[in-house]
Order: sequence, then structure tokens, then C-alpha cells
Amino acid sequence: MMNVITALALSCFCWITVSGSEFQTSEVQAGETVTLQCTKTFTYDVLTFWFRLINGTTANSLAVKPVSTNVNYNAEFQTGKFEMTQNTSDVFLKIKQVDVSDSGLYFCGFLSEGRLNLRVMQLKVGGTDEPQDDMDCICKQAHEVATLTSVTLGVLSVFLLMVITGLVVQHGKTAKEHENKNPEQFENLDPGTLKDLALQSAVKRRGRPAAQKQPETHVIYTTNR
Repeated sequence: MMNVITALALSCFCWITVSGSEFQTSEVQAGETVTLQCTKTFTYDVLTFWFRLINGTTANSLAVKPVSTNVNYNAEFQTGKFEMTQNTSDVFLKIKQVDVSDSGLYFCGFLSEGRLNLRVMQLKVGGTDEPQDDMDCICKQAHEVATLTSVTLGVLSVFLLMVITGLVVQHGKTAKEHENKNPEQFENLDPGTLKDLALQSAVKRRGRPAAQKQPETHVIYTTNR
């Protein structure tokens, strides 16, 4: 029970942060190689990942690097299409031979102890049919998605906090009832009944009484002379 309560408590402190201060736009021509860069949020090793938002509706995971392990790439994309690297201060995503379909918003994420931080970047590939107004609309949609996610997590945190409070109260009542169960039973008994119960308990511990011995009969024979 306490393990469940602890897990729920930790989940209540999860929050999301979307940074637009480092929003950058990269413009390249089809067939070129581009490298996206974002600054690390944490000074220690955390789970890091990249994903992209296409047409404001489709999110694709690109690469994930768990703590102290190698980078895992999405098998749906061509091998070598994306390359994720990092140093002590920044994380990079290299995209090789870009084409029009690579245009969109790219997110760099950091997750540690329930805290999620995202960095947003925009990639424009020359030859795209999407006008600037559409790209601005996509950016606005991305911001709305991030805001909605933050609100949803806040509501879930309040709900989980209420559940945790109920579980703690219920757990306390159950423990108290179990602790006071036997004393309450004996308090309701009269002294005579308590005495009988004590005698019965003593008899059970000693076992059955030994069978009474039969009196010995002594016969004396006398002879008259």
C-alpha cells in the first residue's frame, strides 16, 4: 500500500516546461545536411530525445537516449537519416539529405525526476509548398498543444493528490481498527466470562487431566487353627 502511495505522490510532482526563448529557424535547400542544436537543461545525464511535428498534427519520434546507454533511433526512418550527438552543454540532431517532407517543428526534450523540458526549433527546406502563414499557424498550434498538455498535467496532479489523501486516511483507519480489534472484544465481556475463558485456556495448555487411579484392593487371608 505504501509503495503505491509513494508512486502516486511522485507522479503528482510531474510538470512540463516548453521554452520558446531559444526558438530558432533553420532554412536549407533540398539535398543538404542540417544540424539542429539545443542547450541542455540539466547539468547531469538525463533521458534525452528528439521528435518532430509535421503539418501541426503528426508527431514522429526520431531518437531517444536513455541515461548511460546508447541512442535508439526510430526504425521507421532510413538508417543513418538522423544522428543524435551531445557534449557537456548541448544536444545535436543531424539530418542528412533533407527534402520537403522534413520541414516542420522539431522538439528536443529532457526528462528527469518527473520534470519535462522541451526546446522548439523550426526547419524549412527550400522548395516547400507551405506558405509562411501556414508555418506561423503550425507554430501557434504547437504552442496550444504545449499549453493544453500543461493544463492537463495540472488537473491530473490535483486528482492524484486527492486520491493519495483518501488512500492515506483509509490506510490509517484500517491499521487502527486492526490494532484495537481484540481489546474491544474483551472490554465487552463480563468478569465471569473472562474467568471462564482464562480457565479454558489454562486447561488447553496443560492438556487433558490424567485418569483417576483405581483404588487398590488388599485381601488378607487368615487361617484358624
